[in-house]
Amino acid sequence: MAAAPALAELLDWATDHLDADLSVPALAARAGMPLRTFIRHFTEATGVTPAVWVLEQRVRRAEQLLERADATIASVALRCGFGSADTLRRHFRRARGVSPDAYRAAFRT
Repeated sequence: MAAAPALAELLDWATDHLDADLSVPALAARAGMPLRTFIRHFTEATGVTPAVWVLEQRVRRAEQLLERADATIASVALRCGFGSADTLRRHFRRARGVSPDAYRAAFRT
């Protein structure tokens, strides 16, 4: 599939730039594909939609930062591309079943 190298490069870039605009249209433009083609290829390659993949990567990065950094929840949220601490809290709790504060506390005991 000709889209595979472009998608692999895009995934690497997006993982390193989680605080950037990772909207589906922006990702499609960066991959140089029409929106619908991008969504189809992305979903075939990863098994999830672009939006679901981005959210999971952002939550994973938040986990990493919460485990080893003393940054505020607001700072972690911005570094992961959530925009606000409230948005991080909502998505983190939905994805992991605990709040970011409780997750961090588990690593400090």
